[in-house]
This record gives sequence, C-alpha cells and structure tokens, in this order.
Amino acid sequence: MPDTPHQRHIKETIQPGSVYYYHKSSINSSKQHNFIVLNVDPSKDSVIVLVCSQSNIQNVKKIRNNCPPQTLIEITPNQYSGFTKNSIIDCNSVFEGSIEKIADILAEGKLQTKPVIGLRLVKKLRDGVILSPIAEKRFKILLQTK
Repeated sequence: MPDTPHQRHIKETIQPGSVYYYHKSSINSSKQHNFIVLNVDPSKDSVIVLVCSQSNIQNVKKIRNNCPPQTLIEITPNQYSGFTKNSIIDCNSVFEGSIEKIADILAEGKLQTKPVIGLRLVKKLRDGVILSPIAEKRFKILLQTK
C-alpha cells in the first residue's frame, strides 16, 4: 500500500531529535506532551523510540529515586527553545511509535511539530535509556550507534 501524504511528510522530515507535541492516552494526563525521537535513523526504522518531557520535575525524581541519576535528564528553555519551562525527561519510561502512528495523529490535526533538539541532548537521552534498568532491551538496541 503506498504511503499517505502525511506518512510521506513524516518520513521526509523525521530525524533524531524531532519533537512532536500531542496527547497520548496511555499517559494519565489530559494534557499534550512533547515526545522526542531518539532513533539513529528514524526514517528507516519500523519502531520509533520516543521519550516524553514533563514539567513536574520533583515528582518524577521522587518516583524514580531508585534509578540512576543519568536516566533523568533535566532540560531548561535555554538548552532547548521548544520548552517554555524547566522540564525533565524520564529515560526509564520509553514509548513506542511508528511513522504511521505519528502520521495518523498529524492527519487528525492533533500533532504539532516543535523545533528539533540538538544532537548533544539527543545523545544524552539515548545514553539515559541505555543506562536504564527499566527500559526494554529492544529499544536500547535501536539507539546504539554503529
């Protein structure tokens, strides 16, 4: 089956550090969140590895107090212009996506594209997932650079 226009758009624009802002029902919140693409070459992968930013930094640290500190990455608006407030990425909580799923959310008009996060921060996030005692091995394998 040929790609839809939205799938083609996502395939042509997705890259490491792409940030998509949308609501995900598996998160216990009515709010939208920023999801960050961590794959090395996401346009060619069938699974897109995503992590999510949260602004309730102390709550995340409290919940994950038994996880390595390198798995909780704090990012300020000075480090990433797409954030309006200090945020934390819990690299122990990884979400699976696909180009098709992201394109479907775009087609519904429920997806915003944010500025791409720099590769230095993406590397830090990848390292956080790889160090996580909770993240699934299949995600870690997709994040390893050759």
